[in-house]
Amino acid sequence: MDTQIIVIFCLCEDMLKGLHHFEDKQRQMSDAEVMTTAIVAALYFKGNFCLASQFLSEQRYIPGMLSKSRFNRRLHSISELFLTLFLRLGQTWTKLNENSVYVIDSFPIPVCDNYRIRRSKIYKKDEAFRGYIPSKKRFFYGVRIHILDAEHGEPVEFFLAPGSMHDATALGMYHFNLPDDSLVAGDKAYNDYTKEDMMNQAGIYLLSIRKDNSKRPSPAYISYFTASVRKIVETTGSLISQLLPKYIHAVTAKGFELKVGLFVLACSLNFLW
Repeated sequence: MDTQIIVIFCLCEDMLKGLHHFEDKQRQMSDAEVMTTAIVAALYFKGNFCLASQFLSEQRYIPGMLSKSRFNRRLHSISELFLTLFLRLGQTWTKLNENSVYVIDSFPIPVCDNYRIRRSKIYKKDEAFRGYIPSKKRFFYGVRIHILDAEHGEPVEFFLAPGSMHDATALGMYHFNLPDDSLVAGDKAYNDYTKEDMMNQAGIYLLSIRKDNSKRPSPAYISYFTASVRKIVETTGSLISQLLPKYIHAVTAKGFELKVGLFVLACSLNFLW
C-alpha cells in the first residue's frame, strides 16, 4: 500500500504542475493531497473519505489533514481534475494498446432499492433513472456507467447516464478518440446500423454481436472474435464491483456521481501495478 499511495501522490502532483495549477500559498493541504486522499478512499476504504483521512493522517502521509466539512468543500472544488487524470491515463492505455482493440459496455450503479424510490433524496422520483438489468431480470434505480476499455481491460473513456438510457442511445455519446482502424466490440444492445455506418466512415469499426433476425449477419469468425473479446469488459466490471461498497453514501447527486467516477479512476490506476 505504501508504494501505491506514493505513486498516486506523485501522479497527482506531476499532473498539477504540468497544468500550471494555481493554489493559495496559505493552504493547509495541497490539491494533490486532497486528490490522493479521495483516490485512496476509493481504492482501499470503499469510498469512505473519513476512514481514508484518518489513516493518512495517523500514518503521517498527510499530517495537515483537513476537517470533514472543509475536505468535502475542497474535494468538490477540484472535481474536474479527477477527470483530467483519468483521461491522461486513458491516453496512456491507448498508446500501449498496439492491436487497437477496444470493448464497450455498461454497468448499473443503483442509488437505492426499488421499494425506496419514493424516499430517494439523491434522484427524486424520476422514471429516467429506473433501468432494467437483463442478466438479473430485475429493475434498478440509479445510473449506468458506460465505459470503453482497451484490449486488456484498461478504462479509456467513460460517462454516466440515467439508468433507463439504452446502450444504443449512449453509443452516440462516446467521443471515440481512438487511432484509425480501431476495432470496437460490443454486445447485442449496440446494433444500430446508422451509428455503425457513421463510425465506419470515421475509421472506427464497430463489431457488435448480431441478433438472430439481424439484417447484417456477421461471419462466424467475427462473431467468435467479438464474443471472446467481450470477456475483457466483464473483467473490468468485476474489478469495479470489488471496489464498490454495498451502498454508496452520498448526500447529493453530484457527490454520488463523483464517488462513482472515483471508483472508475481507481480501477484504471490498479493497472499500474
